[in-house]
Amino acid sequence: MNRTTLSLIAGATALAAVTGFAAVASPDTSAPDATATAAELPVERTSLTCPTPSVSDLAETTYTSFTPVTKGTGGDGKAELRPAVTESTDEKDGKAGKDEKNGKGDKEAKAFLTAKEPGKPLAEDVSGSDSPALVGTADGKFAPGWTVQQTTEVAAGTGRGLLGAACTAPDTDFWFPGASTAADRTDYVHLVNPDDSAAVVDIELYGRDGALETPTGEGITVAPHSDDPVLLSTLTTEKLDNVTVHVSVRSGRVGASVQALDDKLGGDWLGASVDPAGSLVIPGIPKDATAVRLIAFAPGEADADLKVRLASPTGQITPAGNETLHLKAGMTGAVDLGDVMRGEPGSLVLTPTGRSVPVVAAVRVVRGKGAGQETAFIPATRPVGTRATVVDNRAKGTTLSLTAPFGAAEVKVTASGGSGGGTPATKSFTIKAGTTQQVQAPVPSGLKGTYALTVESVSGGEVHGARTITDGQDGVSAFTVQTLPDDRGTVAVPKADQDLSVLQR
Repeated sequence: MNRTTLSLIAGATALAAVTGFAAVASPDTSAPDATATAAELPVERTSLTCPTPSVSDLAETTYTSFTPVTKGTGGDGKAELRPAVTESTDEKDGKAGKDEKNGKGDKEAKAFLTAKEPGKPLAEDVSGSDSPALVGTADGKFAPGWTVQQTTEVAAGTGRGLLGAACTAPDTDFWFPGASTAADRTDYVHLVNPDDSAAVVDIELYGRDGALETPTGEGITVAPHSDDPVLLSTLTTEKLDNVTVHVSVRSGRVGASVQALDDKLGGDWLGASVDPAGSLVIPGIPKDATAVRLIAFAPGEADADLKVRLASPTGQITPAGNETLHLKAGMTGAVDLGDVMRGEPGSLVLTPTGRSVPVVAAVRVVRGKGAGQETAFIPATRPVGTRATVVDNRAKGTTLSLTAPFGAAEVKVTASGGSGGGTPATKSFTIKAGTTQQVQAPVPSGLKGTYALTVESVSGGEVHGARTITDGQDGVSAFTVQTLPDDRGTVAVPKADQDLSVLQR
């Protein structure tokens, strides 16, 4: 062994003593526990983006932040949301520029909302059209399961009603079946960049006949710490009722969501569908829905054939006349299911009739009649998994819907204390296989303000969930629906052992 090698080993030994230097060791194949099980540990950092809530002067928006208490976290950490710069879109030419009203939205801007403690929701209200997009991070004890909801009430005008959105984690790929470029719709895709460098994004649109020509949707630059709302009708000349939007990021990352505003049917936020998969679940369609439209898209090169089933409180049934759905590759398909709910809550379960082909999907739900109609969107979503949380629940007007599409399951539902006070409460529920149950969710005793609902899987098959908020105003059935996907608050960390032999290889 030469002098250089000895020096390296001596230095590494000292480093290990001071810092706990470790490497993943090669398993001892002779030992019975040769394959070490990865430990599930709480995530240490979470990022979220919230789009600009509304351009209406009549808008009233509430932001609610909440982190469920998670075992294994330390005593430190924080969760903050800060204003972003808003890029305003000129409806005539689609060009974006910085909105000077929100010019304070760089990363050094004063925190808009700072969480105080896990387990207690914190709410903040804003009014009018000056409310900016928000970008935020949570670390330490606030990171696992950090959830933020923005809920906006718009009293009149295009998109009037209740618009709700769970603020999204930045990513590089999003699918939005259910958007529109029709004359009576004003749909924006919001691109929020939380990072210090610019992001470059492509927006593709797909209609009933395939991809639309969208040259201005290529290479969109989203400035650091900014929101760029892009009006879909500026990307194409075609007026289509049903469009699938694909947001792909060339460099950087963004949070993406679609704001869908209708001249007569109100509006809401359309969240991204779960990643393309052969089987999908769309949970929590309200029992009094007067019209349900299923929109789906097969992004690959193969056609998809799907069984369409409605998971009702008594089991899965087939919508009359819509037993299957054929999707041509690269083309958006849609089917109107009408008042399929018949006074019972339900969820749509899409499974392949034969070969499994990845698809994305969402439904548009209409409630009310005549001038009192309102719209919401429900995308296909991940299962609840280990844990999922939804916030901004109210003492009245909140319903929780849970479905176990493939096997019976037991879940635990916990209501946090209120944003203004209250004592947490917990209930357990068993969901029969193939059914959807609108459960009587717990409510904190002595509730003041709003509260969070956390759903945890206890045993059995996978569970999907959705929460509906209803707020009747001026005869309009104003409502919004948010799904409950796994919060991914823990991450698998492989077992690591000290192994200085790596320095000799």
